Amino acid sequence: MKSLNNQKSTLNVLRGLGSVIGLVGLCVILSIITPTFYKGSNILNILRQVSDISILAAGETFVILTGGIDLSVGSVLGFCGVILASVLKTTGSTLMGILVGLGLGSLLGFTNGMLVSKGGLPPFCATLGMMAVARGLAFVYTQGRPISSFEKSFRFLGTGYLGFIPMPVIIAFLVYLLVFIILKQTVFGRYVYSIGSNETATRLSGIKTDYYKTMVYTISGFMAGLGAVILTARINSGHPLAGQNYELDAIAAVVIGGTSLSGGEGSILGTLVGALIMGVIRNGLNLINVDPFWQQVVIGIVIIAAVLADSRAKMGRGR
Repeated sequence: MKSLNNQKSTLNVLRGLGSVIGLVGLCVILSIITPTFYKGSNILNILRQVSDISILAAGETFVILTGGIDLSVGSVLGFCGVILASVLKTTGSTLMGILVGLGLGSLLGFTNGMLVSKGGLPPFCATLGMMAVARGLAFVYTQGRPISSFEKSFRFLGTGYLGFIPMPVIIAFLVYLLVFIILKQTVFGRYVYSIGSNETATRLSGIKTDYYKTMVYTISGFMAGLGAVILTARINSGHPLAGQNYELDAIAAVVIGGTSLSGGEGSILGTLVGALIMGVIRNGLNLINVDPFWQQVVIGIVIIAAVLADSRAKMGRGR
């Protein structure tokens, strides 16, 4: 068992190293093509733009490590955004709005977890259904109209700075630090990897796999709620379309960062690098004036390449 764990650790390091080399290579190429890329203001702009996606990806990492997937995070973000925006407008309380957003996200994530662990639904089907429900409720609640204009204290979370660092970047950093500790230093983290490696063996060893699977979806929902807080504060609006397609970017960041879609292998640091790669690609394509529709094509190709690499790696190990 120890030898197997060592092999997986080595594999994770190599995957992470490959992602870092890819990120550095992208930065070098874009710095040569466009001189504005490496300016400090542009780098901070990239970090701020990827902050909400990277937070969703952090929650998605827990789910994918167990061998599941959460397709609902973008829609959950949109629904949480309009509800917390409504609370902010009604009560004027920033704290109340934030707590409602985080609580609603956690509740929807918990529902996903129960559907998967107790209801026996495949994660793809359960979260696909939640994706439709959450987006639909966002439109029903708002009738398609955004809820805008909030107090300065709330907007600070999305547009403020601590020193020269944007607040969303600081929040994302703290999230990744916490997730790193959970996955590396806690029993919960070890069980997450164990379920993804072999759920049956984990359950037979006496571990309550249903509980841990429910918890990882709850964490994913919580992260979607946190992403809603940051995005709503940044754009000063709760919009029913907010977060559309974010689930694809979050999943792509996790996979590009080296986490296996089969579960059991990967790291939160790899996810961070994957989110940065996504942000750098989008920023670079904008700087060289690539049509937004072609940007989607490029991002899609990158995702396919990452999944193909993961598939080839598993075939190589005979898994």
